[in-house]
This record gives sequence, structure tokens and C-alpha cells, in this order.
Amino acid sequence: MGKKNKKNNQYTAESIQVLEGLDAVRKRPGMYVGSSGTKGLHHILWEVIDNSIDEAMVGACNEIKVILEKKNKRDIAIVIDNGRGIPVGIHKQTGKSALEIVMTKLHAGGKFGGGVYKVTGGLHGVGVSVTNALSEWLRVEVKREESIYYQEYQEGRPLSDIQKKDKSIIKDTTGTAISFIPDSKIFDVTNFDFGAITKRCRQYAYLNKGVKIIIEDRRENKKSPRNLSFYFEGGITSYIKSLNKNKDSIGEIIYFYKEVPKGEIEVAMQYTDSYKEEILSFANTIHTTEGGTHLTGFKIALTRAINNYAKKNKLIKEKDTFVGEDTRNGLTAIISIKLENPQFEAQTKVKLGNPGVKSEVNKAVIEGLSIYLEEHPKEAESVISKCLLSSKARRAAKIARDLVTRKGALEGMTLPGKLADCSSRKPEECELFIVEGNSAGGSAKQGRDRKFQAILPLRGKILNVEKARIDKTLKNKEISSLIIALGTGIDEEFDISKLRYRKIIIMTDADVDGAHIKTLLLTFFYRKFIKLIKEGCLYIAQPPLFMVQKGKNIEYAFSEEEQNEILSRISKDKKDSGITIQRYKGLGEMNASQLWETTMDPKNRILKKVTIKDAEEADKIFEILMGDEVAPRKKYIQTHAKYVKNLDI
Repeated sequence: MGKKNKKNNQYTAESIQVLEGLDAVRKRPGMYVGSSGTKGLHHILWEVIDNSIDEAMVGACNEIKVILEKKNKRDIAIVIDNGRGIPVGIHKQTGKSALEIVMTKLHAGGKFGGGVYKVTGGLHGVGVSVTNALSEWLRVEVKREESIYYQEYQEGRPLSDIQKKDKSIIKDTTGTAISFIPDSKIFDVTNFDFGAITKRCRQYAYLNKGVKIIIEDRRENKKSPRNLSFYFEGGITSYIKSLNKNKDSIGEIIYFYKEVPKGEIEVAMQYTDSYKEEILSFANTIHTTEGGTHLTGFKIALTRAINNYAKKNKLIKEKDTFVGEDTRNGLTAIISIKLENPQFEAQTKVKLGNPGVKSEVNKAVIEGLSIYLEEHPKEAESVISKCLLSSKARRAAKIARDLVTRKGALEGMTLPGKLADCSSRKPEECELFIVEGNSAGGSAKQGRDRKFQAILPLRGKILNVEKARIDKTLKNKEISSLIIALGTGIDEEFDISKLRYRKIIIMTDADVDGAHIKTLLLTFFYRKFIKLIKEGCLYIAQPPLFMVQKGKNIEYAFSEEEQNEILSRISKDKKDSGITIQRYKGLGEMNASQLWETTMDPKNRILKKVTIKDAEEADKIFEILMGDEVAPRKKYIQTHAKYVKNLDI
């Protein structure tokens, strides 16, 4: 070992940094909002809206307005509610205004006791202060006690003491308005996504019936802004109707509500003829995307209640006891709980951890669902029939999975005549190209780097898994070959540690058929291998659209814009007789060396990683475009046709 540089590595008392106030938030924003990207940017907006929702949950607010504006080309978000208004009096412990304490101190607020908030979405008390810390500029305005107060901040620090003013943007007699500009030194992106805000606010309105939420986007046209408003008297039953609008439902929406000692439990559910489940869980209106104890309690209770009813009424035999999968297949459900002290895992609140909630939800669901089934025997019979079909499909799927597994074991690590495997056995450096047709497959096999690139050619179009049961899916030859090639198994047998290729690349022709095959493959991966997408393993290759040749010089263009740029660079006259332009419609039109150079060589190629920005929206789009219902698909195509740029006819 070499000598240490003592001068530059001294560890003394002076080495210890103490980050005061909100400095810690600015130093490590990811710890508080998850990231410095789009997700983190919107998280600071959710924190402000959550405070207004907390006012709504205690009955102190019935209208919330979210406004987006532009100032000097920068996005400003404004959230206004007609709640009680943040207190402005002097805080005894600090001698400062309560408003300033709330806005500048972590773990400060009215949510830690005293009965001000029975239920709240905030646990850590860091919400609005974190928004303040990560904003270039923020202004808070409060209307209460027949006076209007305001204070401005820069990077979380007050620019002045609290001041009074005569006019307010708050129209009601009381309320709070918070305006802020995200700090571009913190966030990579500072433009708010209207679609993401719309989805979130619609969700808030569903979960808080009787509360009106208005969104105004004034960024493009201040005089005539985009304006949306959400108000649902039906609450989560309206939410279920929305989720199931493109599905054929089985029976009516089942709804029950129960007050418990430290909160309330609300459940709405409905079965459909779909082969998948869609269960959303919320705690104090926070969408717990990774579930938690409330979701676990619901799932256990659902299976028990249905089994109890089915056996009691002799609708199934003892040996035919349903498992959880049977009772959730085709189910759309929402579990919304509101409790005094939610314990979320981390500030980003994606999973609920309260241990007692599991048993509370379990009791409430068994009681509520059992009563419903007893009182609605006809609907109960439909539910049991659906579960029996699911049970039958599960058993058939197990047989099909076993066949695929045995086939994979017998054939070892290769598929003769199908998979041209790579020599490396290190998944982190291996790539699998899923190629359309034998012609392109042949070029890809010849042009690839055999050390780390494997080629799996597909014959024709694979099965549309959106419309097929899992057992039928697994019997499809092309899909079976793909599953064996991946090596992970499927469904409950899925094990990502057995994945043989860290990059899975869809490579299809740049025409209508190629686009269709790509869509079918994306549907397959989204429905059956969503973890591979979440882990960042799925990519789409971008073959060039044009080859431009002048003499011995050859260049490739991936768009018409690139083609025009090349033409303007190599010739002033686009009709130059010495220039040849070839439009590629199929990968088979390229020889092996061209395919390698343009689409497969890591040094030159363009790969698009497949990600899921919004799982719920993605689910809806796949359902519309790939499902059985024609009317929603026709409407979607008509609505979005004007945005299509490249369409081969």
C-alpha cells in the first residue's frame, strides 16, 4: 500500500459539518423527495396539496385549486385551499411566528398531537418545509381572523418577517395559498406535467367525496387556461366505475365502510371478465404503490370470506378451496383507510407499515363482504362462478408451466433452430435480440458479436396475451420459446436472478407489421414480465429509416429530419444525381454488416429503454388497444390520430 496523503486526509473536529434548518434537505434532496428528476419535482407539489387535503379530511376545507403559471419562462405552482389557514401567532418555544416555523423547520406542524388533525397524510412533519427548501422562491399567504398575512422565502430562508396585506388571491373568508418556483439548481427538470397533476387530483377527489378540486394551466394562455374540475359524490365507487369502464363487469360494485377506534376503512370492489387483478390501496389518501399492512389484510380476508360463503352454501367441495389468486383474478378493488398515526416506509410514502392495521382491515373486510354475500345471493353466485373459472384456469396454467419448465430443462440452454445463443454466461454482459422473421434473423446472426449477443427470431405474430388465459398463452410455441430463452420462469415461479440476458432488445421492421409485432411483445412483457421492465432490462432497437450514399460515402438517418440534414450537408441540390437514397422498411433489406453497424454495435446503435411512467395509465392503454372491446379502441384512435407523424400505408 502507498503512503496516505496526511495533509488532505486529516479527520478533526473541523471535519464535522452541522447542517442547520433546511440545509440538510438541499444537501440530500433524494432522501426527502426520492430524486432530483420529474418524480422529485412533483413530490414537492404533492406535499403542498397533501396539506390542503389534510384540511379536507377533518372537514375544514371543501375546495382546493391548483394553478400553473409562467414567470420569466419558469413554471410557478400555486395551491389555494379554503381551510382554516396556517396559524400566524407567536410560537412560545421559539418566539417566532407559527407560520414561519411550519415553513422552515423539519418535524414541525399540527399533526403530532393535540387533536387538531385526527387523520393526516403527513407523518414526519417535513412536507411543506421540504417544498420551501427545494424552491428557488416561495410565498405563503394566509387568510384568517379577518386579516391577510404573507411571507416570502428564498431557498427556504425568510426574506422578511410576516407582513399584512389588503388583497388576497384567496377568495373565501379563510384559507392558505402557497406559490413556489422549483429550484433549477436542485432539479434536473422544472416543468410540471399537467397530465400527472390531473391524474393525482382526480384521485384525491375520488378519495375525498364532496371535495372539489380545480386545476388551471395558465402557462400557454393566461386569458384562456386549460381548466379541469373534479368532484365525486360517489367517492371510491365512482373510481371503480371509471377503472372498469372498458371492461365487462360481473355483478354490481360491492361497497362497505367501517369506523374503527383510530380511523375508518372503506372498500369498493367489482369483478370483471378480465384475467388480471387491479387493486389500489390508499392510506390517508396517499397512494401506497407498494401496498403494506392494509393491502395484506384485505387479500387474506377476501379469500377467507369467499371460501367461507362457498362452503357454507355448498357451492364448492372441500378439496376445491380457493387460493388468493382465484379470488383476485378479474377483480378491481380500492382499499382506502384513514387513521391517526400512519407509519409509512420513508418520506415518499409508498408502503404502509402499521402492524395493527392488518387485523383491523381483515376483520372489516370479512364482516362487510360476508354480510354482502349473504344479502345478495344472486351476485354471490356470480362471484363464486368467477372464482371457479379462475381456479380451473390456474390449474391448467400450472400444467402448461410445468410443460414449459420441463421442455427448457430437457433442451438445456439452447433451442435448436431457434435461439442462436451467445458464448458468455455472464448475464450482465449478455444481450438477447428478439427479431422479426427468419430473413432479419439470418442477418442478425451473421452480423452479431457472438460473445455477448444472442438472437431469437420469431415466426409471425405472437399471441395477444391481453385476450388470452395464461394456460393458452403458455401453449403458444413462440411465447414458450421466449420464456425458456429468458430462463426466469413465469408468474409465481419468476426469479429474476435466473435471467440469462440483462438486455432484452426488441428489433422489428419499421413498418405497420413491425409496429404490431412490437406492440404484441410489449403487451407480453408488461403483462407477464413487468419486473423486467421495472428493472430496466427491456429495450427497443432503432434501425435507420434511410441510407444516404454519395460515391463511396454512406450515412444513415433515423428520421426524415436527419436525412434532410445529411442531404443539406453533402449537397446543395437534394436531387443531385450522384446521391442515392434508400428507404428501409425491413431489417432483411440490410446485409449483416449494415445491420451490425447501424443497429447492433454498442458504439453506434440507438436503444430506447422501456419504462413505466404511470402504471395505472399504462394498464388502461394496453386494455384499450389490445383488449376485446372495439368501441374504446376506435374512440382512442380517432382522438389521437392527429398526433401520428409516421404512418406507413
